[in-house]
Amino acid sequence: MRQTRLDLDRIRAARNVIDPVFLTTPLYRCEPLGRQLGCTTSIKLETANPVRSFKGRGTELVTSRLAEQGGMAAVCASAGNLGQALGWSGRRRGLDVTVVASRFAPTVKLDRIRALGAQLEVVDGDFELARTRAVDLAEQRGVRLVEDSLDIETCEGAATIGLELVNALSSGDAVLIALGGGAMATGVGHVLRALAPGVEVICVQPLGAPAMTLSWHERRVVTTDSTDTIADGVAGRYPIPAVLDDLLQVVDDAVLVSEASIVTGMRMLLEHAGLVVEPSAALGVAAILEDPDRFAGRHVVTIICGGNVDLAAYQRWVQR
Repeated sequence: MRQTRLDLDRIRAARNVIDPVFLTTPLYRCEPLGRQLGCTTSIKLETANPVRSFKGRGTELVTSRLAEQGGMAAVCASAGNLGQALGWSGRRRGLDVTVVASRFAPTVKLDRIRALGAQLEVVDGDFELARTRAVDLAEQRGVRLVEDSLDIETCEGAATIGLELVNALSSGDAVLIALGGGAMATGVGHVLRALAPGVEVICVQPLGAPAMTLSWHERRVVTTDSTDTIADGVAGRYPIPAVLDDLLQVVDDAVLVSEASIVTGMRMLLEHAGLVVEPSAALGVAAILEDPDRFAGRHVVTIICGGNVDLAAYQRWVQR
């Protein structure tokens, strides 16, 4: 394996920095869901923490190091979950946090960003416009810009999930990871490639937001003009070259799934696992639904990456 930006020793050390509230999240076999999917299905529940997503693992590293260096403020662009996590971690350490988000982000995510004490700026455009605005604000204020997936702390924080998966996996198993900017996929993929090389690592992205998946298959950055998916948490258009380089080293496959399969996955997680999840968290189940023969009879782990969902929209989706 060619070298990536990540380091296994740093990932192990990260567990001593991250608040334990984000660590050792539930991992269990969900027999009712597995019976429906035709494979042994395990769930890694990354919503069982104060910000309801895996993002706190990375923001804990970012803010702890920023505080050690005497930093007082940070800015990020967010589809919603990173902003909540940065607000939570920044508040613990007395940092001023500004989050730039799209007005199209779910209201529940925007409200929780504010509730966690972060200053919220909403732009009239998509995530990529929010990213541009965050860069400008950080330069104007001379403060730390937190860039999800590009900042190695966000990847190595997410990689601690991989450390928690290793002992539950055997050669021939598969791990399904939602793919957006790539922090979780590169982090978990790096750990599993090093410590469980016989495990298949598969990224899953919506057909309506395929930029990183297309880039992975073509081994070059591919951008898109727009996105069209309910999975707002993974709806980027401009992959980061350094992140793609890492992803190419640690992932076995990247697949695209339909909106209908995402909704069905959400409904199945509710009916058979008792979980209310955001669309991005159902991508793994959607991948099994769309290619059941690939996973039949295997042990498959799907990472439930986020549970911040607008309940009105959620009810419309799952009641179809």
